[in-house]
Amino acid sequence: MQRTASLMARLTLAAFFALAAGSSPAQTNPEKPFVSGGRIEMTLEGGDYEVRPGADNRVRVTLSGNIGSAKAAVNTNGTHADIEVTNTPHNNFHAIIEVPEVSDLRIRLTAGNLVTGAIKGNKDIQSNAGNAEITVGDPSQYASVDASVRAGNIDADVFGSSTSGLFRSFKWQGKGKYAVRARLGAGNLGFHK
Repeated sequence: MQRTASLMARLTLAAFFALAAGSSPAQTNPEKPFVSGGRIEMTLEGGDYEVRPGADNRVRVTLSGNIGSAKAAVNTNGTHADIEVTNTPHNNFHAIIEVPEVSDLRIRLTAGNLVTGAIKGNKDIQSNAGNAEITVGDPSQYASVDASVRAGNIDADVFGSSTSGLFRSFKWQGKGKYAVRARLGAGNLGFHK
């Protein structure tokens, strides 16, 4: 009995330190305070995702539709945040991820649809299959754009070019400070104001 109580005390203490360090256990709708201008890395299993600027300096994940056994976790440490969405069902799963308006994004999506809102910062986006719509805002804010699809379309009219077919790519140079890198296996990749 004493051994069990000791083990429970250690587990409770470990959970306390994990929460104090900025991590949260996987849950349906986690949120945490986060700094403006930080770097956010997302690992997302298949589904439909909208990543948009929030009303404040917080990271929020809201799961909806057919949630099934899907879980979301948010971990923060200073100017770095990790978001993970796992165990997503194969149909009618949707998630909204809110981040500070100024954030650098690194998104890895296994498959599905991704829409990003007007978030100021660097963007590094990769998906195996599906569609990605990236809102870039003012094109003059960007120093470089590097985009490719193995099969599909790239709609980059905002940067003066579009292409479609197999193994298509697009590069653009500007005088701004942000960079966009987007890789899509199969599907449609769009850049919009």
